[in-house]
Amino acid sequence: MAFSVAGSLGTHISLKNSPQHSLTYPCFRDQKKTEISSFRVSKFGQPSTRIWVCRNEEIEFEERTSPNEVRKEIQRCYELIHRLGRGVAYLGSSRMGPDHPHYSQTLELGREASSMIADLLNCTTWSGAGPGLMDAATKGAMQAGKPVGGFKISKEAGEWTATNFHPYLPPKTYLTCRFFSARKHGLVDAVVRNSSTDQTAVVALPGGIGTLDEVFEILALIQVERIGSELPIPVLLMNYDSFYSKMLDFLDECEQWGTVAKGEVASLWKVCDTNSEALSYLKQFYDLPHSDGGTHKIGVQNANATVS
Repeated sequence: MAFSVAGSLGTHISLKNSPQHSLTYPCFRDQKKTEISSFRVSKFGQPSTRIWVCRNEEIEFEERTSPNEVRKEIQRCYELIHRLGRGVAYLGSSRMGPDHPHYSQTLELGREASSMIADLLNCTTWSGAGPGLMDAATKGAMQAGKPVGGFKISKEAGEWTATNFHPYLPPKTYLTCRFFSARKHGLVDAVVRNSSTDQTAVVALPGGIGTLDEVFEILALIQVERIGSELPIPVLLMNYDSFYSKMLDFLDECEQWGTVAKGEVASLWKVCDTNSEALSYLKQFYDLPHSDGGTHKIGVQNANATVS
C-alpha cells in the first residue's frame, strides 16, 4: 500500500491501516498525542495511512511509490555536478557546532584547501550542506570566494531540519534530497576523475554513523574498482586529536583476522593528523607548487585548537 508517513518528537506514533491492524512506536518527549486522519488517495487508488502523532509536530515524507522517483533525484544530483563541476567532497559530523574545536579546524581546512585546489585547478567544494562540520567546510570555501555545491537532506542526525532551504547558500548551488541514496550518489560522482583535468579529493572529517557510512561506501567502491573513476582519487581521513585512532586499531585487527589484506586499508586513504599534513599530501598527489605560508598558518592553528 502507498501511504504518507508523519514523524514526531513525542512519545508514541501509531500507524493504522485499518481498525484491526495498528503498530505503535515509542518517541522521545512529552505524552500529548493527536490523531491526524489523512484520506489522500495514492496514484494506485489506495488511501493513505491514518497516523497518531505526538505534540502536533507532523513532518510528511512521500513514499517511494516507484523507482523512478529515486532515479529522477539522482539525475538532478548529476545535473548539478555537471553545472558546478567536480571537486573536493567534505564528509563530517552534523553535531559538532561552532563551539567545538574540530569546527574551527575544519573551517580553516576548508578555506585553505579550497584556495589551493580551487584557485589552481578550478574545482568546486562539495559537502552534505548540513550543520556542524559540513557547515564549517562550506563557510571556509565561501570565505575563500570559491564555488560551493551541496546535497542537503531533510533530516540530519539528532535534529529535524525545519526547512528544506539552506540558510545562506544560493538555491542554484544545492539540492535538498529526499533519499539518502541519491545524496550519496551525488557525493560520490562529485569526486570522480575521468581525465587529468578532474583533480578531486574526499576529505573525511570526524563524524558518526552517517559519516562512516559515506566514507566506507567510497572506500568499498574504490577497493572493488566500481567507483567509476578512471584515475585514482585521494581520500584523506582527518584524525584530529586521534579521533579515529581506535577505529584504525580495529582495522589493524581486521588484518590479523584476515578480513582485509595486509596494507589494503592503508592503500585506500591517507590518514592525516593535522591540516598541514593534509595540504602537503594533496600538493604531492597532484604535483602542485609548494608554498610555506598557508601551511604554516594552519599548523599554528592546529596546535592551538585541541580537545581538552
